[in-house]
Amino acid sequence: MARSLLVKVTCGTDAPERCNQAFTVAGAAAVSGVPVSLWLTGEASWLAVPGRAAELQLDLATPLPDLLDAVLAAGQVTVCSQCAARRSLTEADLLPGVRIAGAPVFVEEALGEGVQALVY
Repeated sequence: MARSLLVKVTCGTDAPERCNQAFTVAGAAAVSGVPVSLWLTGEASWLAVPGRAAELQLDLATPLPDLLDAVLAAGQVTVCSQCAARRSLTEADLLPGVRIAGAPVFVEEALGEGVQALVY
């Protein structure tokens, strides 16, 4: 049975260490060949807007844009639909390849066979 990783990030520049930890885990899994689905919720939603991931600066950490690119290249990045709506974001506002989806899609992914879900 193949395993996959579902990472939900609930913070952004308001909690840089926790946010970077989530992106680091997702990026490491993606470059290791693990199927990854990265969900951006709350303030993390902004990180899917072009240029915004670079605003998160953290000493001794891989730059967030590099981690985001790694996940986009090998996995799926999703912005929560309610979070996007509260911030007036549409898919046209987001990086290419980022989708907007809601709780039913998250639940479906989280309950998939062989899925390990982490929430930061």
